[in-house]
Amino acid sequence: MERRYFAEAAKITIPVLFGYTAIGIPFGLMIVNAGYPVWIAPVMSITMYAGAGQYVAVGLFASGAPLGAIAFTELLVNIRHIVYGLSLISRFKNVGAWKPYLIFALTDETYSLLTNCTVPEGANAGSFYGTIALLDHLYWILGGVIGAVAGQFIPFSLAGVDFALTALFMVLLIEQLAKSRDATPPVIGALAALAAVVLSRCGLFPSGHILIAAIAFALAALVAVRGKKFKTETETSL
Repeated sequence: MERRYFAEAAKITIPVLFGYTAIGIPFGLMIVNAGYPVWIAPVMSITMYAGAGQYVAVGLFASGAPLGAIAFTELLVNIRHIVYGLSLISRFKNVGAWKPYLIFALTDETYSLLTNCTVPEGANAGSFYGTIALLDHLYWILGGVIGAVAGQFIPFSLAGVDFALTALFMVLLIEQLAKSRDATPPVIGALAALAAVVLSRCGLFPSGHILIAAIAFALAALVAVRGKKFKTETETSL
């Protein structure tokens, strides 16, 4: 990729740089606090790269949970990525050799950037999207390594650091709303989350299933509101 296009991709990922560094550091701290060596942090971030799923995995491994239970839990935590992939069929149609990596590196934040950016005129779509995804990946690895190394020498309190993830989501949401001027998806998501919480409090399903229920409600509402348009776009891309 030409330097000017790389600079554009790097500029787009600046919010994720600060967010992933802030979120990756406590992940690295969790690794060493759980008694694992420093090198586990970059290895997990390179091969797994699941954000919240990595936080969950550390606790499950430390508690001695069976692999089957860990795999099922990770599936539930990351099942929302199926919806992400479906909505990116058109964008990933002509990305060439970058496609496998783009699918692997499709985190929440990278998804937000890819759906909110425009490929510069003259740039290769696969290289541009791939650079964004790769930079985000490197930011996450960097944060984990910093946290793991620092955790060996400096005692840290992890209270409150999980808010960094919420703050990053809010920044990306505001940017996407400013560009798309379409408030329908976030409104549906907020209402779906509220409905899931209320129904859980009413005893219709366990509190641990709130995320799954919210995703299901939001997906059903989006299909009802925009199903015909989505079906047409998907068939065209295929």
